[in-house]
Amino acid sequence: MANTTNPDLAIARAASPRPIVEIGKKLGIPPDALFSYGQHKAKLSLPFTHGLEQRGDGKLILMTAITPTRAGEGKTTTTVGLGDALNQLGHQAAVCLREPSLGPCFGMKGGAAGGGYAQVLPMEDINLHFTGDTHAISTAHNLLATLIDNHIHWGNALNIDPRRVTWRRALDLNDRALRDIVVALGGVNNGLPHETGFVLTAASETMAIFCLARDLQDLERRLGNIIIGASYKRMPVRASDLNAQGAMTALLRDALMPNLVQTLEHNPAFIHGGPFANIAHGCNSVIATRTALKLADYVVTEAGFGADLGAEKFFDIKCRKAGLHPDVAVLVATVRALKVHGGLPLEAHQGEDVAAVEHGLGNLGRHIRNIAHFGVPVVVAINRFDADSDAECAAIRSYCTRFGIKAAECTHWSDGGKGALELAEAVVSLGEGAAAQFRPLYEDQVSLWEKTQLIARSLYGADDVVADEKVFAKFARFEAEGFGEFPVCMAKTQFSFSTDPKKIGAAYSHVIPVRDVQLSAGAEFIVVVCGDILDMPGLPKKPSAEMIGVNSQGEIEGLF
Repeated sequence: MANTTNPDLAIARAASPRPIVEIGKKLGIPPDALFSYGQHKAKLSLPFTHGLEQRGDGKLILMTAITPTRAGEGKTTTTVGLGDALNQLGHQAAVCLREPSLGPCFGMKGGAAGGGYAQVLPMEDINLHFTGDTHAISTAHNLLATLIDNHIHWGNALNIDPRRVTWRRALDLNDRALRDIVVALGGVNNGLPHETGFVLTAASETMAIFCLARDLQDLERRLGNIIIGASYKRMPVRASDLNAQGAMTALLRDALMPNLVQTLEHNPAFIHGGPFANIAHGCNSVIATRTALKLADYVVTEAGFGADLGAEKFFDIKCRKAGLHPDVAVLVATVRALKVHGGLPLEAHQGEDVAAVEHGLGNLGRHIRNIAHFGVPVVVAINRFDADSDAECAAIRSYCTRFGIKAAECTHWSDGGKGALELAEAVVSLGEGAAAQFRPLYEDQVSLWEKTQLIARSLYGADDVVADEKVFAKFARFEAEGFGEFPVCMAKTQFSFSTDPKKIGAAYSHVIPVRDVQLSAGAEFIVVVCGDILDMPGLPKKPSAEMIGVNSQGEIEGLF
């Protein structure tokens, strides 16, 4: 049965969103630049976004968080709350978020449109099919897989070795049964039998390319550069060798237009693209972020999971590739999540326990230091819940003063933008103060192995990084083939600084095992697979899908 008592859902259902053309007008977007999907969501035309290139940029604010726990941190909710608060202070502000994946929506996490009085609307649409972008990405991805198999079936002029085809199929649902499969069974007419599998669309290279492309031409170039496998002579085969990039771009043409929606307080929100941060680079699209920066004075965007994963990839991959210069980072923490990092069981976080909070503050401190590596000033947002005591919040504030940074208590879930005014004032103070000295963690010329070591030792607190000879051989081959200047994209559990999700807190004195290295030539990064991370998750014992339904009025329920 669907959950009909969820307060987030009730708040969303009671809202009265304004026509999307009114939201666009706030940013100076003319109605003829909007392609409406109903009254409350729209896409911005690409000619309009291209015409903004000569404008200056607003301030770019990154929202990140401590290491996630089952207790929750509320990063998306805080992003929305901060955007609303900045608008309440009289600034023209917009938020940039990722599109939720159906995998987590129907799996363990549930929806991802914020919560309480800090939500984006229309919530049901955003959490489900929205404007169809993810389906378009899945289709374009699978078209390439189809063209590969078809080329092999019709004579294989490129001499593609089916055993060395690395391009898998994509699906935006968690399905462990599809991780490793055999296709083309049933006889000669069905093609050449071979092993393949599926990745979650949010973890696919096509999604990463989509989110890093600057325009349609850049998208087509990147799609053509995808390496799908190797020939019998072990020479790389690209999507362009199959003439696949044109058709893939055609499928993604409309999807590439950024999506505009609104917050509960009728402020603009761009929601576009949705790569995972534990496998891919975890940021919304470059085109949406750059568009927002041309239209707003402040742009608040989030990166997935903690600062060791999402923020690092935002800085080292997205900002590097897109020429972005972030001005402020906001680090979200909650009392109950810090208690979990301090050793309390999840079910025991309700009563006051200052000592448990203090024991968990090491995790917060590590993330503060992580952000400092990139030269971006940081403020901590204490996402406060009703059960949190003044003493527990005071412990967090006191801890932050040791680093010379401010911690602002936020009640945006219950109070909307008004509950994040202290945070907004701190962000404006930092943003209008001394300019950020942004710098990536490493230079392009550093070797791929050294990049991996730098991330693991500097941000994860690892004593060492280990790999077998096959992994080192891949690193060497990618460098020899001219990909040595690519950034690395670490694929690792989000629940720990280590590769063991049970090692919570600060997790020092651990070793990062590198299991594999994968080339994403179109996305232009190297994926370093650590530990047991999977690019096609399975559903939990009791998936969120069991709670989702449609009531007698035709309304969707249970998405949170």
